[in-house]
Amino acid sequence: MSDSKPVAIVGAGPVGAVMALALSRKGIPVVLIEAEYAPIQDQRAATVHPPTVEMFAELGLLDDAFSEAPSGGLQSPIFHYRNRVDNELVAVFDVDVLKGEVAYPFVLQWEQYKLVEAVVPKLEADPLAEVRFGWRLTGMEQSEDDVTLTLTNPAGEPETLVASYVIGTDGFRSTVRELAGIEFEGFTWAERFIKIGTTFDYLDTDRGYCTRNYFSDPDEWLNLFKVKGEGGNGIWRGIFPVPADERDEDAMSLEGVQRRLQNLYPKDGDYDIAYHALYKVHQRVAKTYNLGRVFLAGDAAHVNNPIGGMGMNGGIHDAMNLAEKLADVWFARADASVFDRYSRQRRKAQIDFVQAQSIQNKKSLEEKDPALRRKSLDNLRRMSENTDLHKQFIYRSSLFESLKSANAVE
Repeated sequence: MSDSKPVAIVGAGPVGAVMALALSRKGIPVVLIEAEYAPIQDQRAATVHPPTVEMFAELGLLDDAFSEAPSGGLQSPIFHYRNRVDNELVAVFDVDVLKGEVAYPFVLQWEQYKLVEAVVPKLEADPLAEVRFGWRLTGMEQSEDDVTLTLTNPAGEPETLVASYVIGTDGFRSTVRELAGIEFEGFTWAERFIKIGTTFDYLDTDRGYCTRNYFSDPDEWLNLFKVKGEGGNGIWRGIFPVPADERDEDAMSLEGVQRRLQNLYPKDGDYDIAYHALYKVHQRVAKTYNLGRVFLAGDAAHVNNPIGGMGMNGGIHDAMNLAEKLADVWFARADASVFDRYSRQRRKAQIDFVQAQSIQNKKSLEEKDPALRRKSLDNLRRMSENTDLHKQFIYRSSLFESLKSANAVE
């Protein structure tokens, strides 16, 4: 491409970081812009599904991802579905059933902030990449040839950046999406979710838990899984629903947090709490992922409930898809019509798979009708005990099916 203006990526979370790395590795100059002054050590997404691990391999991130140091991830091929009412182990699924069929037959529990911390130094060492922390986007105007961004620098002063394209990876409250005027269609769940991290090791109990557990319960379903944590000794994350009529201050209180953990596994003394956070949960998809020279990816383009760990993975799949198409246009291998295909492909992946599956996951875990609950649990057991059905379940839940179906869209 004769135009040397860089691609501006707004938002240095996991999707923005991967987007910048993927483009710079393809020979495209990038500027990664982040309003925060350093990578945020948030405790959000951690699940990396097998096809996403393949993408990390393509980007040269496996040494970081597989490191035995605390900065690396935890391989977790097995996950359980349990009936929390009586602790019945309903179904055991093992991604290793795909061994020989896929490159990485396991889920990697790698916190998203560790992914960002692995990518940023690579970008800072790349002459084609520039990383700007503490810069805030305040305005955006596009023409046929470029996009002009109005930014506020770390000193609070206004500056202008002219970019060839702009990619919004700036999360649910995306400034890029808002400035572009793109609708964010969908809904918000009435209840909120609370995430509680504890150093207590559930593998040392008599419950037979594994490192990824899904609990069905008509009163309080639960996701419970393990990550390495900051020190590498392990943090267990529990995600619980918070009813609409429960006050925020009650849910976030020490008493409220301890009550939820003690109800899961009663023990002497309080649990050590590493962190806890309360948040609203949405199911939304942008009406389009591209508008002229502006694109959306990750949470700026779609959000879903976290049951199944599909949000970050879907965002990284967006980034890799868009990087390929943008490189084809940049180097004159394709015209700009491929950007419409990006939107069609990734919206299909989101609507037909991630949104549908994450909504179904939630409804299945919270089902209150005893007969329907039993039918759902029995169906999970049946799938887990049949090799063909077991594989089909893994292919769908791990987003292989999503990628294949979306990539077939013209």
